[in-house]
Amino acid sequence: MKNLSKIALALLVLVLVSCGRSDSGEITGVLDRPSWKGINPFGMVYVPSGTLHIGPSDQDVANTYVQRQKAISISGFYMDETEITNNEYRQFIYWVRDSLAHAYLDHFITNDDGDERIDWEFDIDWEDDILEDLYYQGDDRFAGRKEIDVSKFVYEYQWYDWQAAAKDRGQSPRNAFVKRKKVNVYPDTLVWVRDFAYSYNEPMARNYFWHPAYDDYPVVGVDWHMANAFSYFRTLLWNEFQQTRGDGINTEDFRLPTEHEWEYAARGGRENAPYPWGGPYIRNSKGCLLANFKPGRGNYPEDGGQYTVKADAYYPNDYGLYNMAGNVSEWTSPAYYDNAYSFQHDLNPDIRFDANDDDPESWKRKVIRGGSWKDVSYFLQTGTRHWEYQDTTKSYVGFRNVLTFLGRSINDF
Repeated sequence: MKNLSKIALALLVLVLVSCGRSDSGEITGVLDRPSWKGINPFGMVYVPSGTLHIGPSDQDVANTYVQRQKAISISGFYMDETEITNNEYRQFIYWVRDSLAHAYLDHFITNDDGDERIDWEFDIDWEDDILEDLYYQGDDRFAGRKEIDVSKFVYEYQWYDWQAAAKDRGQSPRNAFVKRKKVNVYPDTLVWVRDFAYSYNEPMARNYFWHPAYDDYPVVGVDWHMANAFSYFRTLLWNEFQQTRGDGINTEDFRLPTEHEWEYAARGGRENAPYPWGGPYIRNSKGCLLANFKPGRGNYPEDGGQYTVKADAYYPNDYGLYNMAGNVSEWTSPAYYDNAYSFQHDLNPDIRFDANDDDPESWKRKVIRGGSWKDVSYFLQTGTRHWEYQDTTKSYVGFRNVLTFLGRSINDF
């Protein structure tokens, strides 16, 4: 019996040592953790943590209750210095296109975990008859051209419902909170015709997304779901690159900004600034317009842009962000409620609601910010909030991404 006790004691000591061995006998934490030096994403600028007063930027009686005055705090984040451009979004489209082609050609490889994945080392022979189904067929062809059927560009993105998981308190399996949605991600180029009755905009419909002349212009014709799908793809692309390079981890996702992250960034560190450049006027001392919008009735080109302009046109604000007013309005993540300011929290305020396709239209409203090339200057103000339906595409709505900064300040590194 004594020998059995000694053996049990030895096993207990062995377990204790193996579950967190410390040569000093002290609590030192796990020592083989991955290194973390922070990241500096290409094309993004750092927006530090801070506070701001939200509410109307002007004497706006009609919106007094839509934009109540309130002080809030925002955590630091990175934000794209420009709106996502046609050429940047085209990288996503080409990835989806090539994924379809590889799938048709059976270019797969099985990894060490037994998962089957596309082998990108294979070249795509676009003349292969197997790919014929990717092209328009029969009467759908125009002037005999061999063109890829963009209706096949369907991409499934995922997100995690953190709010529902928190309320559940561990009662349900994890997959109950993993949400998935399939969406056609090719931009709706016909918005240029649909948005304007009795107006000749067919050249924009034909050329805006694909022609090299517009590569550096903001992508439009993308709805809220398509913007989220791009963000998900961008996250996967970044994470795969990090794994290949083996230089640390990143658990945060590229995403749409909350409306108050957007407003905070738009002000560029200027307290209560009605416009990204400060204000209160929309012209500088020389009389030049400071953004791309509609300066007067029937007057679109006075600011230098008949429609949109390049994503880095005009001067950036003090954070280095371009076109936070005008050019295109931008999707944000929250659902739109008229009285949201009266009940949302003052720490990183955000209101989410994932409306289903068959929900009432009023449930599908998402906040857009910034005003566009076809709006009057009121919508350019940093405090003005507006909305569009999440499944709606417009010729004047685009987006940009943010990435939450991990840590107190960029100066900590």
